[in-house]
Amino acid sequence: MEQHTGVTIEAIDLAAWAPYALEVQAEAFGLTPEEVAVRLHIVGRHAHQPGVRALGAFDSGRLVGFGYGMPNAREHWWSTVIQPYLEAGGYGDWLDGVFAVTELHVLPAYQGRGLGSALIRGLCDASGKDRSILSAIDAETPARRLYRALGYRDLARAVRFPNTFRPYAVMGATLPLAAAHSPAANSR
Repeated sequence: MEQHTGVTIEAIDLAAWAPYALEVQAEAFGLTPEEVAVRLHIVGRHAHQPGVRALGAFDSGRLVGFGYGMPNAREHWWSTVIQPYLEAGGYGDWLDGVFAVTELHVLPAYQGRGLGSALIRGLCDASGKDRSILSAIDAETPARRLYRALGYRDLARAVRFPNTFRPYAVMGATLPLAAAHSPAANSR
């Protein structure tokens, strides 16, 4: 258990906390109720994948942030979408033996306090892997700045996932993650 300005970070049962996690994601990511319903089923399936790890950030019992991930497998839907992009750039080996950070979201009112950094570090540190991979909206966002500060670098850009209008970037980092030194990424 880790404390960040009154917020506690601890392991969660992803299946049990999925509805609350999707509320956080909906507010942080701007999801519609229809998108939440679709993602709830996806998170439910992910909760039972081998090696899945999930962490929650709690303020007085309320979930204010969460993250989860799992060892990547080429047969996962996400991997099948990103594979051609990674292979085109010579990064196809990043699909094997890596920990995939699947979701990481913090409520807007709690962003900039180091919670995202603590969540992703907690997930990656306990993964048992040497590298981590994730996807993020391909724009200069606070999330992308955080990932870069932690050592993630772009492996592919302008990645298009089905049924999304925004392009994504696939980023990878060697583990352990770097110490984040930027004020936005490391403020507590």
